[in-house]
Amino acid sequence: MAKLRITWKKSTIGRPPSQERIIKALGLHRLNETVYHNDSPQIRGMVNKIGHLLEWSVEE
Repeated sequence: MAKLRITWKKSTIGRPPSQERIIKALGLHRLNETVYHNDSPQIRGMVNKIGHLLEWSVEE
């Protein structure tokens, strides 16, 4: 199964609270932190909502 590599690159200061909650739900705690998640529709949906704050890629 493919994995998503997700790195938090931009701050959530001044962003809607829902975007901050998505960052926490992905398991990110500080800027430039990287997490790995299995590729699923739920994770893709979260990444699409806050894609402007993240860098992400698909890894095999």
